[in-house]
Amino acid sequence: MAAKKRSLIGGVDTHRDTHHAAVIDSTGGLVADAEFPATTAGYVDLLAWMCSFGRVTAVGVEGTGSYGAGLARYLTSKKITVIEVDRPDRCARRNQGKSDPIDAITAARATLAGTAMGTPKTRTGPVEAIRALRVARRGAVKARTAALNQMRGLVAAAPEPLRAHLTRASAAVLVSRCAALTYDPARLHEPEHATAAALVGLARRVSPPSPRRSPPSTGR
Repeated sequence: MAAKKRSLIGGVDTHRDTHHAAVIDSTGGLVADAEFPATTAGYVDLLAWMCSFGRVTAVGVEGTGSYGAGLARYLTSKKITVIEVDRPDRCARRNQGKSDPIDAITAARATLAGTAMGTPKTRTGPVEAIRALRVARRGAVKARTAALNQMRGLVAAAPEPLRAHLTRASAAVLVSRCAALTYDPARLHEPEHATAAALVGLARRVSPPSPRRSPPSTGR
């Protein structure tokens, strides 16, 4: 019964498909370690497994902003204190070797020692929604810039009169003109038609998609 009441610290090394967990006692001694799937059911089993050894006071989790985000949210919802743990430095990895159990134990001991004290972001609510949208927007902006640069490069070396028709055009005009180009798929072995085909494809990538519309009402 006393063992069930002892205070324990957990540590988790997170990955895309699996999480490796470890439990240590108040002196830093290893109690147990095990691997769980990185799924909702896996989170439930992981916490139940930790609690089977005693009272879990905190869990150090690596990668709370990426692979460990789901686990951190689950543990927080169960009133478990979650500490964000940095991944071991290169020196520690060289000295101890890289393994999931070692990283999980290190995360737990860093939490116990107080060297890991970060509070992970909750990643819930409007702030998380805005973050997700900003990630998508940044990716779209980078892709558009890359496509425009590719178009400019193709135009600079394009055969006449294709080059004359497209050079010195603004970005908006260039995209519009390239989207309207025609070419013969049977003549893609010719530079003019191949260049036009490439420019059409890039213009379609840059052009914003048409907004989705709700299906018309049936009147019923």
